[in-house]
Amino acid sequence: MSDDGTRGTFELDLAGHEARRRAEVLAALGDTWDPVAVMKDEAEAQRLLYSGLDADQQATYAMLVAAGVLPAAGQG
Repeated sequence: MSDDGTRGTFELDLAGHEARRRAEVLAALGDTWDPVAVMKDEAEAQRLLYSGLDADQQATYAMLVAAGVLPAAGQG
C-alpha cells in the first residue's frame, strides 16, 4: 500500500526479456535449423502415426476428428 492507503499498480514490461529469450532460442537452434523441413517431417510423422489403424482404431480416430480433438489428415 502507498502512504495514502491506496493500492498501487505493479507493472512489469517483459518485452526486453522476451526479445532476449527469442534470440537465445534462435542461437541454440543454430544456422542449420530448417523450419520448412521440420514442418514437413512433422506432417510425415503425423501421417505415419495414424496409418495402418484397424477398424476400431479408425472409428475412434474419425470420432476424435469429428469432435475437433484431432486435426483431419493433412490439416495438422
